[in-house]
Amino acid sequence: MNDPRIDLWFNDWSRIGAIGVGALFFFVFAVLLMRVLGKRTTSQMNNFDWIITVAIGSLASSGILLKDVSIADAAFAMVVLGLCQWATTWSVIQAPWIARAVKPTPQLLVHRGEMLNDALRRERISTDELYGRLREHGYTNVEAVKWVVLETDGRMTVIPFGDEDRDVRIDNADLMGNVRGVDSMRTKQEDDPQTTPEEKT
Repeated sequence: MNDPRIDLWFNDWSRIGAIGVGALFFFVFAVLLMRVLGKRTTSQMNNFDWIITVAIGSLASSGILLKDVSIADAAFAMVVLGLCQWATTWSVIQAPWIARAVKPTPQLLVHRGEMLNDALRRERISTDELYGRLREHGYTNVEAVKWVVLETDGRMTVIPFGDEDRDVRIDNADLMGNVRGVDSMRTKQEDDPQTTPEEKT
């Protein structure tokens, strides 16, 4: 009678060898695939890229460990996913409507030291989480921050008040043009855009 613990801890040397060969193959194959697809695949520029990267890693592990998934099966699936990612990112550049369909939009969370509570609720971000991100950037109060943007990859970009940008209104900030919530803020500009929260107190 076979000891079930053998299957749990050790099968046989041929199985170990097959796993080693599979691991070596998929290591080389993954490096080549990432090289072909470009830096974008591993940079995780947004949630879509992250999902593709995780899926490719899962397929590689399946091809290495699962007996009923051949190396060819897993490699082919990885290639198909990689091509889908490449085709989607190329289409996003060519057609703006595809970009709107598959990619999230950056969201304005803080405007001139004021938290936008509706935006925080929409993105399911608590004030404690926002405070934590601001502390990571070296800030001790929200009033010192000009804008906070939730980027498409989940990071928060913190833009402080500064001497060089005190006269920059949000409608003159070119890189804020695609951020959700900016349009509504354009109608709520302060009477004196050069006045910072520090100067008001």
